[in-house]
Amino acid sequence: MKIRRLLLFLFVSVSSGLAAAFLLLLAWPQLAHRAPAPAAGVNGDRASSWADAVAVAQDSVVNIYTSRVTRDKGKPLFSNPLFQRYFGDPRTAPRTRLEQNLGSGVVVDRNGYIITNHHVIEGADEIFIGTEDQAPVRARVVGTDPDTDLAVIQAAGKDLPPARLGDSSRQRVGDVVLAIGNPFGVGKTVTQGIISAMDRQQLGLAIYEDFIQTDAAINQGNSGGALINARGEVIGINTAILSSSGGSHGIGFAIPINLARQVMQQIIDHGRVIRGWIGAGGIDLTPALAKSLGLDDTMKGVYVTHVLENGPADLAGMEPGDVILAVDGEHAGGAYEIMSRIAATTPGTLLRLTVLHQGKRLPMQIRVLERPVQKS
Repeated sequence: MKIRRLLLFLFVSVSSGLAAAFLLLLAWPQLAHRAPAPAAGVNGDRASSWADAVAVAQDSVVNIYTSRVTRDKGKPLFSNPLFQRYFGDPRTAPRTRLEQNLGSGVVVDRNGYIITNHHVIEGADEIFIGTEDQAPVRARVVGTDPDTDLAVIQAAGKDLPPARLGDSSRQRVGDVVLAIGNPFGVGKTVTQGIISAMDRQQLGLAIYEDFIQTDAAINQGNSGGALINARGEVIGINTAILSSSGGSHGIGFAIPINLARQVMQQIIDHGRVIRGWIGAGGIDLTPALAKSLGLDDTMKGVYVTHVLENGPADLAGMEPGDVILAVDGEHAGGAYEIMSRIAATTPGTLLRLTVLHQGKRLPMQIRVLERPVQKS
Protein backbone atom coordinates (compact mmCIF):
# COMPACT_ATOMS: atom_id res chain seq x y z
CA MET A 1 0.00 0.00 0.00
CA LYS A 2 2.79 2.40 0.89
CA ILE A 3 4.57 1.70 -2.41
CA ARG A 4 1.38 2.40 -4.35
CA ARG A 5 0.93 5.75 -2.57
CA LEU A 6 4.59 6.67 -3.25
CA LEU A 7 4.28 5.91 -6.96
CA LEU A 8 1.03 7.89 -7.13
CA PHE A 9 2.73 10.84 -5.42
CA LEU A 10 5.67 10.77 -7.89
CA PHE A 11 3.32 10.55 -10.87
CA VAL A 12 1.27 13.53 -9.71
CA SER A 13 4.44 15.58 -8.99
CA VAL A 14 6.04 14.90 -12.38
CA SER A 15 2.78 15.55 -14.22
CA SER A 16 2.29 18.83 -12.36
CA GLY A 17 5.88 19.91 -13.20
CA LEU A 18 5.48 19.13 -16.88
CA ALA A 19 2.15 20.96 -16.99
CA ALA A 20 3.68 24.02 -15.31
CA ALA A 21 6.61 24.00 -17.75
CA PHE A 22 4.21 23.77 -20.69
CA LEU A 23 2.22 26.77 -19.45
CA LEU A 24 5.44 28.79 -18.96
CA LEU A 25 6.57 28.08 -22.52
CA LEU A 26 3.19 29.14 -23.85
CA ALA A 27 3.42 32.42 -21.94
CA TRP A 28 7.15 33.10 -22.64
CA PRO A 29 8.28 31.20 -25.78
CA GLN A 30 11.70 32.93 -25.72
CA LEU A 31 12.62 30.64 -22.82
CA ALA A 32 12.90 27.78 -25.35
CA HIS A 33 15.76 29.49 -27.25
CA ARG A 34 19.09 27.84 -26.71
CA ALA A 35 21.99 29.90 -25.39
CA PRO A 36 24.66 30.53 -28.06
CA ALA A 37 27.62 28.19 -27.98
CA PRO A 38 30.97 29.74 -27.02
CA ALA A 39 33.23 30.76 -29.89
CA ALA A 40 35.53 27.90 -30.79
CA GLY A 41 39.23 27.81 -31.40
CA VAL A 42 41.16 25.23 -33.41
CA ASN A 43 39.90 22.33 -31.25
CA GLY A 44 36.62 23.83 -30.08
CA ASP A 45 38.15 25.71 -27.14
CA ARG A 46 36.91 29.10 -26.06
CA ALA A 47 38.09 32.02 -28.18
CA SER A 48 39.75 33.55 -25.13
CA SER A 49 42.74 31.33 -25.85
CA TRP A 50 44.60 30.76 -29.11
CA ALA A 51 47.04 28.28 -27.61
CA ASP A 52 45.95 25.47 -29.93
CA ALA A 53 46.49 27.61 -33.03
CA VAL A 54 49.95 28.60 -31.79
CA ALA A 55 50.81 24.97 -31.02
CA VAL A 56 50.04 24.01 -34.62
CA ALA A 57 52.42 26.60 -36.11
CA GLN A 58 55.12 27.60 -33.64
CA ASP A 59 57.56 24.73 -34.27
CA SER A 60 57.60 25.63 -37.98
CA VAL A 61 58.85 29.18 -37.31
CA VAL A 62 62.63 29.41 -36.98
CA ASN A 63 65.11 32.12 -36.06
CA ILE A 64 67.50 33.30 -38.78
CA TYR A 65 70.93 34.73 -37.99
CA THR A 66 73.12 36.27 -40.68
CA SER A 67 76.56 37.82 -40.76
CA ARG A 68 78.73 39.55 -43.32
CA VAL A 69 82.15 41.15 -43.35
CA THR A 70 82.35 44.75 -44.58
CA ARG A 71 85.45 46.76 -45.34
CA ASP A 72 85.76 50.41 -44.30
CA LYS A 73 88.00 52.64 -46.36
CA GLY A 74 90.76 54.57 -44.69
CA LYS A 75 90.41 58.24 -43.84
CA PRO A 76 91.26 60.35 -46.94
CA LEU A 77 92.69 63.11 -44.73
CA PHE A 78 95.52 60.83 -43.72
CA SER A 79 96.20 59.32 -47.15
CA ASN A 80 98.63 62.09 -48.13
CA PRO A 81 102.07 60.41 -48.70
CA LEU A 82 103.93 63.29 -47.00
CA PHE A 83 101.66 63.03 -43.95
CA GLN A 84 102.13 59.23 -43.80
CA ARG A 85 105.89 59.61 -44.09
CA TYR A 86 106.07 61.53 -40.84
CA PHE A 87 103.07 60.22 -38.94
CA GLY A 88 102.19 56.84 -40.44
CA ASP A 89 98.58 57.11 -39.27
CA PRO A 90 97.02 53.62 -39.08
CA ARG A 91 93.61 55.05 -39.95
CA THR A 92 94.69 55.11 -43.61
CA ALA A 93 94.48 51.31 -43.76
CA PRO A 94 91.14 49.64 -44.59
CA ARG A 95 89.46 47.97 -41.65
CA THR A 96 87.08 45.04 -41.65
CA ARG A 97 83.91 44.92 -39.62
CA LEU A 98 81.50 42.08 -38.86
CA GLU A 99 77.81 42.98 -39.30
CA GLN A 100 75.13 40.72 -37.87
CA ASN A 101 71.40 40.64 -38.48
CA LEU A 102 68.47 38.58 -37.27
CA GLY A 103 65.07 37.65 -38.57
CA SER A 104 62.60 34.80 -38.80
CA GLY A 105 61.54 32.18 -41.32
CA VAL A 106 58.79 29.63 -41.98
CA VAL A 107 59.53 25.97 -42.79
CA VAL A 108 57.39 24.94 -45.76
CA ASP A 109 58.28 21.30 -46.45
CA ARG A 110 60.21 18.24 -45.24
CA ASN A 111 63.18 19.05 -47.48
CA GLY A 112 64.14 21.91 -45.18
CA TYR A 113 62.96 24.73 -47.46
CA ILE A 114 62.28 27.93 -45.52
CA ILE A 115 60.53 31.11 -46.71
CA THR A 116 61.81 34.42 -45.37
CA ASN A 117 62.26 37.99 -46.57
CA HIS A 118 64.90 39.01 -49.08
CA HIS A 119 65.98 41.89 -46.84
CA VAL A 120 66.64 39.46 -43.96
CA ILE A 121 69.42 37.61 -45.84
CA GLU A 122 70.49 40.25 -48.37
CA GLY A 123 74.28 40.42 -48.71
CA ALA A 124 74.90 37.78 -46.02
CA ASP A 125 78.13 35.79 -46.07
CA GLU A 126 76.78 33.23 -43.60
CA ILE A 127 73.24 32.21 -42.68
CA PHE A 128 72.24 30.10 -39.70
CA ILE A 129 68.84 28.98 -38.49
CA GLY A 130 68.00 28.12 -34.93
CA THR A 131 65.15 26.63 -32.95
CA GLU A 132 64.46 26.75 -29.24
CA ASP A 133 65.67 23.20 -28.58
CA GLN A 134 68.53 22.81 -31.09
CA ALA A 135 71.79 24.60 -31.79
CA PRO A 136 71.92 26.83 -34.90
CA VAL A 137 72.92 25.15 -38.17
CA ARG A 138 74.08 26.58 -41.47
CA ALA A 139 71.62 27.27 -44.29
CA ARG A 140 72.12 27.98 -47.99
CA VAL A 141 70.31 30.42 -50.27
CA VAL A 142 68.14 28.66 -52.85
CA GLY A 143 67.08 31.91 -54.49
CA THR A 144 65.71 35.38 -53.82
CA ASP A 145 63.12 37.69 -55.34
CA PRO A 146 63.75 41.35 -54.44
CA ASP A 147 60.65 42.38 -56.43
CA THR A 148 58.41 40.84 -53.74
CA ASP A 149 61.00 40.90 -50.92
CA LEU A 150 60.92 37.10 -50.61
CA ALA A 151 63.68 34.52 -50.39
CA VAL A 152 63.97 30.76 -50.03
CA ILE A 153 66.75 29.15 -48.01
CA GLN A 154 67.41 25.52 -47.13
CA ALA A 155 68.77 24.14 -43.88
CA ALA A 156 70.81 20.95 -43.77
CA GLY A 157 70.73 18.32 -41.08
CA LYS A 158 67.57 19.41 -39.27
CA ASP A 159 64.27 17.58 -39.04
CA LEU A 160 61.99 20.61 -39.14
CA PRO A 161 58.19 20.26 -39.15
CA PRO A 162 56.61 22.06 -42.12
CA ALA A 163 53.92 24.64 -41.49
CA ARG A 164 50.32 24.16 -42.47
CA LEU A 165 49.78 26.69 -45.28
CA GLY A 166 46.35 28.30 -45.59
CA ASP A 167 44.54 30.19 -48.35
CA SER A 168 45.12 33.93 -47.97
CA SER A 169 42.39 34.73 -50.50
CA ARG A 170 39.78 33.43 -48.04
CA GLN A 171 40.79 35.79 -45.24
CA ARG A 172 38.59 38.78 -44.41
CA VAL A 173 39.03 42.09 -42.69
CA GLY A 174 38.30 41.49 -39.01
CA ASP A 175 39.64 37.92 -38.90
CA VAL A 176 41.80 37.16 -35.87
CA VAL A 177 45.48 36.61 -36.71
CA LEU A 178 48.65 35.95 -34.73
CA ALA A 179 52.23 36.93 -35.61
CA ILE A 180 55.05 34.55 -34.64
CA GLY A 181 58.70 35.56 -34.84
CA ASN A 182 61.85 36.58 -32.99
CA PRO A 183 61.50 40.33 -32.26
CA PHE A 184 64.69 42.06 -31.14
CA GLY A 185 66.29 38.64 -30.65
CA VAL A 186 64.44 38.01 -27.37
CA GLY A 187 63.23 34.61 -28.58
CA LYS A 188 60.09 33.21 -30.15
CA THR A 189 57.18 35.55 -29.45
CA VAL A 190 53.47 35.52 -30.34
CA THR A 191 51.33 38.63 -30.74
CA GLN A 192 47.62 38.80 -31.53
CA GLY A 193 45.44 41.15 -33.56
CA ILE A 194 43.09 41.24 -36.52
CA ILE A 195 43.36 41.75 -40.26
CA SER A 196 42.97 45.52 -40.65
CA ALA A 197 42.92 45.62 -44.47
CA MET A 198 43.61 43.48 -47.52
CA ASP A 199 45.31 44.18 -50.86
CA ARG A 200 47.47 47.07 -49.64
CA GLN A 201 49.54 48.39 -52.57
CA GLN A 202 51.77 51.29 -53.60
CA LEU A 203 53.52 51.46 -50.23
CA GLY A 204 57.00 51.62 -51.74
CA LEU A 205 58.13 48.46 -49.97
CA ALA A 206 58.50 46.29 -53.09
CA ILE A 207 57.75 46.35 -56.82
CA TYR A 208 54.94 43.80 -56.54
CA GLU A 209 52.81 44.60 -53.49
CA ASP A 210 49.60 42.98 -52.30
CA PHE A 211 49.97 43.15 -48.53
CA ILE A 212 47.76 41.99 -45.69
CA GLN A 213 47.63 44.79 -43.11
CA THR A 214 47.37 43.78 -39.44
CA ASP A 215 47.51 45.39 -36.03
CA ALA A 216 49.25 42.35 -34.51
CA ALA A 217 52.52 43.71 -33.15
CA ILE A 218 55.41 43.21 -35.61
CA ASN A 219 58.86 44.44 -34.61
CA GLN A 220 62.46 44.19 -35.79
CA GLY A 221 63.35 40.52 -36.03
CA ASN A 222 59.78 39.50 -36.92
CA SER A 223 60.55 39.89 -40.63
CA GLY A 224 60.10 36.56 -42.41
CA GLY A 225 58.00 35.11 -39.61
CA ALA A 226 54.49 33.67 -39.81
CA LEU A 227 51.13 35.39 -39.74
CA ILE A 228 48.65 32.64 -38.85
CA ASN A 229 44.88 32.40 -38.60
CA ALA A 230 42.80 30.94 -35.75
CA ARG A 231 43.31 27.42 -37.13
CA GLY A 232 47.09 27.68 -37.01
CA GLU A 233 47.46 27.98 -40.80
CA VAL A 234 50.10 30.34 -42.18
CA ILE A 235 48.32 32.99 -44.25
CA GLY A 236 51.14 35.53 -44.57
CA ILE A 237 54.86 36.26 -44.21
CA ASN A 238 55.45 39.21 -41.88
CA THR A 239 57.48 41.81 -43.76
CA ALA A 240 57.31 45.43 -42.63
CA ILE A 241 55.81 48.00 -40.30
CA LEU A 242 54.77 51.61 -40.71
CA SER A 243 56.59 53.40 -37.91
CA SER A 244 58.55 56.56 -37.24
CA SER A 245 60.31 55.10 -34.19
CA GLY A 246 61.11 51.56 -35.34
CA GLY A 247 58.59 50.07 -32.90
CA SER A 248 55.14 48.69 -33.58
CA HIS A 249 52.37 51.29 -33.98
CA GLY A 250 49.72 48.76 -34.94
CA ILE A 251 50.30 49.00 -38.70
CA GLY A 252 52.13 45.95 -39.98
CA PHE A 253 52.23 44.27 -43.37
CA ALA A 254 52.50 40.63 -44.42
CA ILE A 255 52.93 39.10 -47.87
CA PRO A 256 49.94 36.81 -48.60
CA ILE A 257 50.94 33.15 -48.49
CA ASN A 258 49.32 32.51 -51.89
CA LEU A 259 51.80 34.95 -53.48
CA ALA A 260 54.68 33.64 -51.36
CA ARG A 261 53.89 30.06 -52.39
CA GLN A 262 53.99 30.95 -56.11
CA VAL A 263 57.31 32.76 -55.73
CA MET A 264 58.75 29.91 -53.66
CA GLN A 265 57.83 27.26 -56.23
CA GLN A 266 59.43 29.21 -59.08
CA ILE A 267 62.60 29.73 -57.04
CA ILE A 268 62.78 26.01 -56.21
CA ASP A 269 62.08 24.99 -59.83
CA HIS A 270 64.15 27.61 -61.68
CA GLY A 271 66.37 29.29 -59.11
CA ARG A 272 64.60 32.57 -59.89
CA VAL A 273 61.14 33.98 -60.58
CA ILE A 274 60.25 34.18 -64.28
CA ARG A 275 57.99 37.14 -65.08
CA GLY A 276 56.64 38.66 -68.26
CA TRP A 277 57.81 42.14 -69.25
CA ILE A 278 57.03 44.69 -71.99
CA GLY A 279 59.38 47.52 -71.05
CA ALA A 280 56.73 50.10 -70.16
CA GLY A 281 55.04 51.44 -67.06
CA GLY A 282 52.29 53.80 -66.08
CA ILE A 283 49.83 55.08 -63.51
CA ASP A 284 46.09 54.82 -62.98
CA LEU A 285 44.04 57.07 -65.24
CA THR A 286 42.06 58.95 -62.59
CA PRO A 287 39.11 61.22 -63.44
CA ALA A 288 41.24 64.28 -62.61
CA LEU A 289 44.09 63.10 -64.85
CA ALA A 290 41.71 62.24 -67.68
CA LYS A 291 40.11 65.69 -67.45
CA SER A 292 43.52 67.39 -67.53
CA LEU A 293 44.36 65.45 -70.70
CA GLY A 294 41.12 66.47 -72.38
CA LEU A 295 39.67 62.95 -72.11
CA ASP A 296 36.33 61.75 -70.83
CA ASP A 297 36.66 61.72 -67.03
CA THR A 298 34.75 58.40 -66.91
CA MET A 299 37.42 56.68 -68.99
CA LYS A 300 39.26 53.87 -67.19
CA GLY A 301 42.74 52.64 -68.02
CA VAL A 302 46.47 53.05 -67.48
CA TYR A 303 48.28 56.22 -68.51
CA VAL A 304 51.70 55.24 -69.92
CA THR A 305 54.44 57.35 -68.29
CA HIS A 306 57.57 55.69 -69.64
CA VAL A 307 58.60 53.33 -72.43
CA LEU A 308 62.04 51.73 -72.56
CA GLU A 309 63.86 52.37 -75.82
CA ASN A 310 64.04 49.23 -78.00
CA GLY A 311 61.90 47.34 -75.48
CA PRO A 312 58.90 45.25 -76.56
CA ALA A 313 56.40 48.10 -76.07
CA ASP A 314 58.63 50.56 -77.93
CA LEU A 315 59.04 48.19 -80.87
CA ALA A 316 55.26 47.76 -80.99
CA GLY A 317 54.76 51.53 -81.28
CA MET A 318 53.71 52.44 -77.76
CA GLU A 319 54.65 55.95 -76.57
CA PRO A 320 54.51 57.89 -73.30
CA GLY A 321 51.09 59.54 -73.13
CA ASP A 322 49.24 56.54 -74.54
CA VAL A 323 46.42 55.03 -72.49
CA ILE A 324 46.04 51.25 -72.19
CA LEU A 325 42.29 50.55 -72.28
CA ALA A 326 42.12 46.76 -72.52
CA VAL A 327 44.33 43.67 -72.37
CA ASP A 328 43.30 40.61 -74.39
CA GLY A 329 39.80 42.04 -74.67
CA GLU A 330 39.36 42.67 -70.93
CA HIS A 331 39.12 46.08 -69.28
CA ALA A 332 42.56 47.29 -68.25
CA GLY A 333 41.79 48.04 -64.60
CA GLY A 334 44.52 49.78 -62.60
CA ALA A 335 48.25 50.04 -63.21
CA TYR A 336 49.12 47.46 -60.56
CA GLU A 337 46.60 45.01 -61.98
CA ILE A 338 48.06 45.40 -65.48
CA MET A 339 51.62 45.03 -64.22
CA SER A 340 50.64 41.85 -62.35
CA ARG A 341 48.87 40.41 -65.38
CA ILE A 342 51.86 41.06 -67.60
CA ALA A 343 54.19 39.58 -64.99
CA ALA A 344 52.07 36.41 -64.90
CA THR A 345 52.20 36.10 -68.71
CA THR A 346 54.58 33.47 -70.08
CA PRO A 347 57.51 35.06 -71.96
CA GLY A 348 57.02 34.66 -75.70
CA THR A 349 53.27 35.23 -75.50
CA LEU A 350 51.74 37.75 -77.89
CA LEU A 351 49.77 40.25 -75.79
CA ARG A 352 46.86 42.02 -77.50
CA LEU A 353 46.16 45.50 -76.19
CA THR A 354 43.66 48.23 -77.00
CA VAL A 355 45.46 51.55 -76.72
CA LEU A 356 44.42 55.18 -77.01
CA HIS A 357 47.28 56.43 -79.21
CA GLN A 358 47.37 60.06 -80.36
CA GLY A 359 43.65 60.37 -79.72
CA LYS A 360 42.66 57.20 -81.59
CA ARG A 361 41.73 53.75 -80.28
CA LEU A 362 44.14 51.28 -81.85
CA PRO A 363 44.84 47.57 -81.49
CA MET A 364 48.43 46.82 -80.51
CA GLN A 365 50.29 43.52 -80.26
CA ILE A 366 53.33 43.20 -77.99
CA ARG A 367 55.59 40.17 -77.69
CA VAL A 368 56.17 39.59 -73.95
CA LEU A 369 59.78 38.98 -72.88
CA GLU A 370 61.21 37.76 -69.59
CA ARG A 371 61.65 40.56 -67.08
CA PRO A 372 65.35 41.39 -66.69
CA VAL A 373 66.91 40.67 -63.30
CA GLN A 374 66.71 43.74 -61.08
CA LYS A 375 69.94 44.54 -59.28
CA SER A 376 69.36 45.20 -55.60
